[in-house]
Amino acid sequence: MSQYREVLVVVGVGGMGQAIARRLGPGKTVLLADNNDATLSSVTDALVADGYEVQSQRVDVSAAESVHALADFAASLGTVTQLAHTAGLSPAQASAQAVMAVDLLGVALVLQEFGEVIAPGGAGVVIASMAGHLFPPLTADQEKALAHNPPAELLDLEFISSVTESTFAYPIAKQANLIRVRAASAQWGERGARINSISPGIISTPMGQEELASAVGDGMRAMTAMSGTGRIGTPDDIAAAAAFLLGPQASFITGADLLVDGGVVAALKAGNR
Repeated sequence: MSQYREVLVVVGVGGMGQAIARRLGPGKTVLLADNNDATLSSVTDALVADGYEVQSQRVDVSAAESVHALADFAASLGTVTQLAHTAGLSPAQASAQAVMAVDLLGVALVLQEFGEVIAPGGAGVVIASMAGHLFPPLTADQEKALAHNPPAELLDLEFISSVTESTFAYPIAKQANLIRVRAASAQWGERGARINSISPGIISTPMGQEELASAVGDGMRAMTAMSGTGRIGTPDDIAAAAAFLLGPQASFITGADLLVDGGVVAALKAGNR
């Protein structure tokens, strides 16, 4: 394998991660990472069978050593030109503590570690959520802490550690993702690289279907019905947005968030009924 081969890193191989890998992976070494060994193996085998060149590594995004090891492995495979971080837990899946560990701390660790190995001209995207746009804004002091505190200190912040309901932990963590990406754009910029986030709406992934089947499902369907598109999104909708932000046409975009929600947030904020 040539050391100059471009490497696409996809962290989290659920519906969105798989769609991004398939869209952007041809001609590159695709490094898949997930904490579920069975899912990781299954997705890796499927992509290899379809002709992709794939490497895989298990990762716990909430553990600094694990994320560091993943970044090192990625750099050993070639030139890391693209990163898509899709790993996350939803309120229906986990406790508030677990959501904060994976969705908030995990993103901070990935931004830090891959900010050290991303190639000049490279780019990354973090999958956040429209939930971050719907939660009331955090205070200036809270934003500053989330932007600049070392990752190891984030879960000890009082306004983070005091959250006990996963339905509150999730939008706070996703708002924190937007804040952390904005701050990380300076670190990535020093390497000539870009980093942005995508805030999906209701997407038909296994996680999305789990949410639709939960107690908040009716509310989600109502939001979809009032949106400008009137439909649930697909993993390919997110992959298309990721392809734009990771590609040369977005060379002047960094530290930004792209809301890909079918118009739900716009409808809610406009007071549409």
